[in-house]
Amino acid sequence: MPSDDMPFLRHLRLCNTAVVPGDRFPFSLGGKPAGWIDPAIADRLEQEGLGSRAKGFALANPAELEALGEKLAQEGFYRSHHELFDVMTDLDQPAIARIDRGALPLFGLVAIGVHMNGLVRKSDGLYLWTGRRARNKRLDPGKLDHLVAGGVPAGHSPAEALLKEAAEEASIGPELAAHAKEVGRILYALNRPEGLRRDILYCYDLFLPESFEPVAADGEVESFSLMKLEDVLALVRDTDEFKFNVNLVLIDLFLRHGLIDPHSAEGRALQNGLARGLSPASPGKEHVTVPA
Repeated sequence: MPSDDMPFLRHLRLCNTAVVPGDRFPFSLGGKPAGWIDPAIADRLEQEGLGSRAKGFALANPAELEALGEKLAQEGFYRSHHELFDVMTDLDQPAIARIDRGALPLFGLVAIGVHMNGLVRKSDGLYLWTGRRARNKRLDPGKLDHLVAGGVPAGHSPAEALLKEAAEEASIGPELAAHAKEVGRILYALNRPEGLRRDILYCYDLFLPESFEPVAADGEVESFSLMKLEDVLALVRDTDEFKFNVNLVLIDLFLRHGLIDPHSAEGRALQNGLARGLSPASPGKEHVTVPA
């Protein structure tokens, strides 16, 4: 067990690199602050009459966001995922629009995902099922990942999305997946090549029988491994083998199971950083506004 948690705080810092406004421009939706416009689309939005770099951008009618996103994809500003996500102005706010998930980072909009720790309790301790991401994945190909993880499509709750992803990614039927328990929520905001990621991750634990063997159903995972939880901790502590945000969900797991002391100064810092985010752009943080 490490004597300090700086290696774990490193992962939180790497997932909270966003500084706003930085080179981005504020974006409001339906009259409420909602995101941050990437410079890559700023000129195009000026052409649409949606604002300016000097004063920021706004879309008065949220229902028009989906069509705007489609237009940007057709013009080559991003590669469409052909999957709509609900858009909310901030943490715990209702969905007021939809847009292709690939466009979310260009607008700096909040996105919701689900991650599930697939756990097995054996006589010698806890084990975790991990997946190796397919080499053709557009995001972090070949990295280690959770047994089940994914975005929350439009019209779905996190729990509904979890059932969908469990079936698609690991062939876990709804009867077994329904036993997954929500254990927390993680916030962060980071700069990525695709833009500004402002994410809310809903985390789940599912205890699986020793006889369980995952089967990839959608081709997004190339292999699965069952690893002792202490070995997973060493990988998170010492390497970047896991996909960037998976590290955060695993740190939460280590804290809850005492592999990292949650009562230490470092443990408290980790808990606070996971729950609130370290970036000023994290969901739930006050927006920085630009005077008119």
